[in-house]
Parts: sequence; structure tokens; C-alpha cells
Amino acid sequence: MSDHVISIIALVVVFAVATLSSVHMGALAIVAAFVVGTAVAGETADDIFGGFPGDLFVVLVGVTFLFAIARNNGTVDWLIHTATRAVRGRIALLPWVMFLVTAVLTAVGAVVPAAVGVVAPIAMGFSTRYRISPVLMGLLVINGGSAGGFSPISIFGSITNGVVSRNHLPGDPALLFAASFLFNAALSVLVFFLFGGRKLIGQRAQDAAAGEPGTTAADERPTDGTGDGRPAGGTGAAPTRPAAHPTGSTAATLAPAPAPTGVDGGPLAATPGTLDRMRVLTLLGLLCLVVGALFFDLDVGLMALTVTVVLALFSPRAAKGAVDRCAWSTVLLVCGIVTYVSLMERMGTITWLGDTVASVRAPLVGALLICVIGAVVSAFASTTGILGALIPLAVPFLLGGHVGAVGMITALAVSASVVDSSPFSTSGALVTANAPEPVREKVFRRLMAWGMSMTVAAPLAAWAVFVVPGWL
Repeated sequence: MSDHVISIIALVVVFAVATLSSVHMGALAIVAAFVVGTAVAGETADDIFGGFPGDLFVVLVGVTFLFAIARNNGTVDWLIHTATRAVRGRIALLPWVMFLVTAVLTAVGAVVPAAVGVVAPIAMGFSTRYRISPVLMGLLVINGGSAGGFSPISIFGSITNGVVSRNHLPGDPALLFAASFLFNAALSVLVFFLFGGRKLIGQRAQDAAAGEPGTTAADERPTDGTGDGRPAGGTGAAPTRPAAHPTGSTAATLAPAPAPTGVDGGPLAATPGTLDRMRVLTLLGLLCLVVGALFFDLDVGLMALTVTVVLALFSPRAAKGAVDRCAWSTVLLVCGIVTYVSLMERMGTITWLGDTVASVRAPLVGALLICVIGAVVSAFASTTGILGALIPLAVPFLLGGHVGAVGMITALAVSASVVDSSPFSTSGALVTANAPEPVREKVFRRLMAWGMSMTVAAPLAAWAVFVVPGWL
């Protein structure tokens, strides 16, 4: 058995074990790099550590640290509160507000599961109060996370653009972001009409003033997940209150939420609707991050840490506990996978695999195969890990010039991300967990059916739009 085959089998084992057990994929990848690197490739520890992505580590820590402080000082609550009040009782717009809020959070650097974890409980509260299909709400939250996930300063975007840059491939970060956003927006339009959105058009909340303390909707029973407005469990089901959300901002039509609290339980910031000094500074910091990354080509990780340190100096209390809320699990996952893929690159396995795919007489078929593999694996594993592993595997294929590199990378990125609606992925699981108890099982089944259909439909659509025409 060749060294290349052994390294590939080890990577498959890493994904399989992490999917079927609770062992962390990033830790498994580092162990695999140690075992394969030492026993098969004959590398030293220094060689193995040489593949550790220090720049990516700084990006992941910087943006998640900044996002944690933004949550601590109430900036995230302010964004959600402002967006939800803007609809002025138009129920049909609520799912789209959830889509846009999640997209904004991921676009400015929040990890997709973290953004979904923040917005999903709020979205499920709206679905219960206004009898909106929880599947519709959940899918728009997930799609929103994917839509913003490939901005140049986001986690997905940083990983993808970093791989493209390191392999000297032609790339277009702005086009990747725009393509992903539009693809997910179009998919969300389909979801809106498939899961009962048409029935919401023209409906208004009875308390349309949106914000009057003490008002309640006439019927707070959750729908059965089909979107036709039927309460779960028949017409005799008992009314169910919306699930509470730890941030205290379940809906704009409820009584004013309590102020966010710090790790010591004391008041930390003003109510969600108030734009205080720290929130203004945080918003300015996020704006500086976007401008610096897009127009001055400054390093995203270093800029994020700079903004974080400045905010911490102005408000040490808001920074308290923020380090503990960094996405350390995601950091370990991404760095572990990239470390192992770097080993495969040094062993020549990546080149060997790319040459094998390139040998397929029909390059378009090979491109579709790569997209389908990315979608299927991502539906059961981490999208972040898949992006770090599969894009490098496609590099030799792209260097052949048979398909456009920008189009292929875009199609692969979209294929691997839109399947996050699967309840076996983190985002899908978060939506399922926050669905109303009476319909949770139905939500799980519908998300599973939708997610599995996306493993075929999304690669085909992305391949047809971004690869086949050859315009990218």
C-alpha cells in the first residue's frame, strides 16, 4: 500500500470517527498528522508543527474574540432588536429579518454555528408567537449564516481565500461572497414559498405597534412545521409560550428585555434598543475591520485583535469572560485539519489525488464529483473542516486549467455550506434543539429530508451556474 493511500485512509478515518463518536475532529487530525508523519513520512515534530497555520489561528481567535465582546456589551442584541422592530408587525418579513441578521453576524466574523446559536432561539420564539412554520424560520436562519459566511473577513471566507492564495490560484473574494449570498438568498425564496410563506403575506401582528409592553398575540401555539398555520397536536392543543432566550431579546413585541449581564451576574449594558457608547465603539470597530480588509488589504486576524484590545481598554468589564467564549473548538478543528492537509501536501498526496481527478476524460464530470463529495461529507461533518480539506484536494485539478478556478472554488464552497441545514450538522442541530417541543420531531425529519436533498441538488445547481458556463 502506497504512502498516498495510507494518508488518504487516515483522513477518511478521521472524518468517520469524528462523525460517529464524540472525539474532536481537530484533535484526531493532529494525532493523525503525528502518526502518519512520523511512521510513514519520516518527519520530525518540527516538520509537523511547520504545517500548523499560525495566520489562520490568529484570524479564528481574533474574530471570535471580537464577536464575544460584541455579545457581552450588547451590540449583538442591539442589532437584532433594531432589525426586528423595523418590520412594524409585518409577519411575512420576520423570516427575512432573521436571514439578514444572521448573514450580517457571520459576514462581520462570527462563526456560523455561533451566529445560528444566537438567532435560532429568537427565530423559534417568533415562529411560536405568530404561527410561522419553524422549518421556514430555521432554514432562513441557516441560509443566512451561509450567505454571510464567505465575506472576506468571515471564517469560511478566510479559510477559502487563504487556501486559494497559498496555492497561487486566481481568486476573487468579493465575487465568492456575492455568489454565495445570492445563491442562498435565491434558495431562501424557494424555502419561503415551499414552507408556507405565501400565507404570511399581508398578515400583521395584532400588536402591530411592535414594542408595547404587556401585549400578547392571540394564538401562541406552534404550527406543525408544514407552514399551513395548523397548531401542533390538533385544534385542542394547549397554548405554548415562546421559549425564553438567554439574551432576553425574544421578540420586539414583548416587554422590554432586561439588560445583558456580565459573568458575575451584574448589569453590563443598557437595554437592547439603546445605542450606548460601547455599542457605538463596537460598531465603529467592525466598520474599521471591514474597510481595512476590503480596501487596504490588512490582515483580518491582526485587525480583529487590535479592535478587540481597544474595546477591552475602554470597557474591561465587557471583555471579562470573552476569551472563554472564543470558538476554541472551531480553532482546534480548523488548525488540526489544515495541519494534516499540509502533511499530505508535503508527502505529495494532494498532487497525486489531483492528477487522478484530472485524468478523468471529462473535466466537468470531475468537477461535479468534487462538489458532490464536499456536500455529502459536509452534511455529516463540519463545513469548516471540509473547506480546509477538500479545497486543497481540488488544487491540482484546477491547475490543469480545464475548468475555471474561481467558478470551481465558488461551486465547491456553496455545495459544502448550504447542506448545513442537515440536522446532523451543527447549524441544523441548533435549529432542531430550539424548535418548540410539540413539533421538534417533525422539524428534525423535515430538516433531514431537506438537507439530504441539498447534497444532490446544491452541487448540481452550483456546478451548472458557476462551472459549466466557464465564465469564471
